[in-house]
Amino acid sequence: MHWAEEMARQIIERHPEKQEYVCASGISPSGSVHIGNFREVVTTYFVSQALIDLGKKVRFIFSWDDYDRFRKVPANVPEHFERYIGIPYSETPDPWNQHSSYARHFQEEFEGTLRQFDMEIEYIYQNQEYQSGRYADQIIYALDCRREIYDILMKYKTATPTNEEREDFYPLTVYCKVCGKDSTVIHSWSSESETYSYSCDCGFEDDVSIRVEHTAKLNWKVDWAMRWAAEQVDFEPGGRDHSSVTGSYTVSKEIAQEIFNYEAPLYLPYEFIHLKGNSKKMSSSSGNLLTPNDLLKVYPASLILFLFAKQTPSTSFHIGLDDDVIRNYSEFERYLANFDRQTPEMQQSLRWSGAVGETGKTPAFAQVAAIAPMTNFKREILKRILDQEKMEYEEIALNRLLDRIEYWIANWMPERKFNIRTVPYTDFYHQLSSNHKKTLTEFVELLQNRNAEQEEVLDSFYEVTRSEDKKHTRQYQKEMSRILYQLILTEDQGPRIPLLVQTVGKEHFISLISFS
Repeated sequence: MHWAEEMARQIIERHPEKQEYVCASGISPSGSVHIGNFREVVTTYFVSQALIDLGKKVRFIFSWDDYDRFRKVPANVPEHFERYIGIPYSETPDPWNQHSSYARHFQEEFEGTLRQFDMEIEYIYQNQEYQSGRYADQIIYALDCRREIYDILMKYKTATPTNEEREDFYPLTVYCKVCGKDSTVIHSWSSESETYSYSCDCGFEDDVSIRVEHTAKLNWKVDWAMRWAAEQVDFEPGGRDHSSVTGSYTVSKEIAQEIFNYEAPLYLPYEFIHLKGNSKKMSSSSGNLLTPNDLLKVYPASLILFLFAKQTPSTSFHIGLDDDVIRNYSEFERYLANFDRQTPEMQQSLRWSGAVGETGKTPAFAQVAAIAPMTNFKREILKRILDQEKMEYEEIALNRLLDRIEYWIANWMPERKFNIRTVPYTDFYHQLSSNHKKTLTEFVELLQNRNAEQEEVLDSFYEVTRSEDKKHTRQYQKEMSRILYQLILTEDQGPRIPLLVQTVGKEHFISLISFS
């Protein structure tokens, strides 16, 4: 059974009477949302799809924690934005003056990316929820229960609780009415008048009625528990760091149960994703990240979803944009071509990726990636070669594939941009053994007397490299292939020899390997 279906069945078993299940995820818009954060969204998506497949109605909500404080200036943001630290993301200006706020800049960026994955998501913006007064009752209740909340929090800390600290504890962060920052201290709370008094480092002091002014936010672990109850959440994934013995989920789970009288949702911890060759955790603030939009420039949405669906969330994996791209495409193409022979779990991963039944036929990624650079990505030349090779394709789909290949090679694998030689590589030829030179001469003679059709080129190559010893034949064919690549290209690798002849053109190919 697929991991997402297992979770969906647990959700139903827990509350079989529910008419609609709520699956939630959420991210703070501190910067560009990277693929590590994206794992939370797709994990929620797959569990939602599993519930739908089981005949259930699902509400998939995504909370933007844009009423969180601006904590740190990311690497790509001007240093002078330090002045906004302590102000909500929703109130911090957009550094690039493109959107109404810092938060909205990154929200628009990520929401636009998610639209390409065809996910039906209900977005909730926490700055709007808080500032509308929606959570006023919950905030009042949390303040009335502040000592009990303190006791729960201290159970998971190594510090020794004190009566003085307990009396001075308030599970609320106030944004100052004057400077807008959270450098504030609450001094008192009145349950009767539902007001609190606070002072700010900027010198401002005020008494605030929670029913009138909405400039405060519950602290994280209390806020999370409160929102589970407010939205009636049944399932939410989170990073493995949240699910440790003293992690946020563990603490919020108890607060939800003991304070808000709500059973915490089922929780699925997920492992981190790393950039290949980089063991550091991805971070928006450090600039050490890869975004889903970066991946969409190399992969179709269906392949990206497949990469996440086939891995259980508890599995950590690396994503690289080197030769892993060819391996990922080849695996995906192979699984799709042999769908009926896959395990039920793999079939489900392919279905939820949206790949099953996708239109838009193209040759294999590896084939096109080998040919296209040698044509300098000139579409008409490439299509002519594909037609000659009788490779089926749909033009729109092929153009999309070519866009991805061209971007990938230009930005991540420039070494794959093969250059076709214009004149014979004489110095290299003179270094060859007499046997290699003899094979080249024989190959030229056969090519001159045959056409450039794939089968005839391949037959000619096999004819001049074959021997009675099969092991020796395979080794010699590899040697001659590398020699041909060096003579024709500037690399020791390339496409299959028949495709190389088609791409270069038979006459030019012969001219580059003729030295008599």
